[in-house]
Amino acid sequence: MNYSELTQVMRRLALEAGDAIMEIYERPNLDVETKDDDSPVTAADKAADRLIAQGLAEAFPDTPIVTEEQADTHDVDAITFLIVDPLDGTKEFINRRGDFTVNIAFVEDRAPTRGVVYAPARGRLFYTDSTGRSVEEIGPFEKDTPGETKPLEVSEPDNDALMIVASKSHRDEATDEYINRYAVKDMTSAGSSLKFCLVATGEADLYPRLGRTMEWDTAAGHAVLFGAGGRVVRFDDHTALAYGKPGFANPYFIAYAPGVDLKEG
Repeated sequence: MNYSELTQVMRRLALEAGDAIMEIYERPNLDVETKDDDSPVTAADKAADRLIAQGLAEAFPDTPIVTEEQADTHDVDAITFLIVDPLDGTKEFINRRGDFTVNIAFVEDRAPTRGVVYAPARGRLFYTDSTGRSVEEIGPFEKDTPGETKPLEVSEPDNDALMIVASKSHRDEATDEYINRYAVKDMTSAGSSLKFCLVATGEADLYPRLGRTMEWDTAAGHAVLFGAGGRVVRFDDHTALAYGKPGFANPYFIAYAPGVDLKEG
């Protein structure tokens, strides 16, 4: 894989998808459908999915592509592939809360090594560069010409005063019970894959997820966090979260800055 080309293509497609999403977001009415798993889907999900899938297929015709909106058609038995969530945080989108993202990632040997996370309503763009290091680009964003970037690096956690981020739409009692095992200085909520990015920027130290997620939900944020020095592990045994699993379903997991004294589940 040509990583320079991959970075350019993923970044451009994320920005183009963000434009398509925001055009629909700004309409007075949003048409919402329900998928077979009872999750919502909108015209924005579908438009962004088509745009990204086509762009990736044209640029990387020999690389398998997995996208959320075409998941029923995927029969991928690969350990290296591209994976896309065209609109992560559909509930945030529907409720016009802004915490939704475009996620595109490249998985190599079951690990997400490159990724882009774009939050168009928040004006924040995070991605791995050609070397695998993570950056946040400072807007305004030009499609074909990257602007100024700043490198991302996870925090040096203080285990007596941790900064924790949790899901805005999927917070539950089990998550709160786990968080209560830590000495917490501050607690914040965020939607979609922005939680990974807040750990990557050092704005949070720990993000536990005790709920259902799919690989397309996490791969891009995982890559950005890894490129900033962070880690993502399974909740049950603290081994690395792997990709290319049957059905693309994730177990519970913990994303964190090394130095956090992880508690047992």
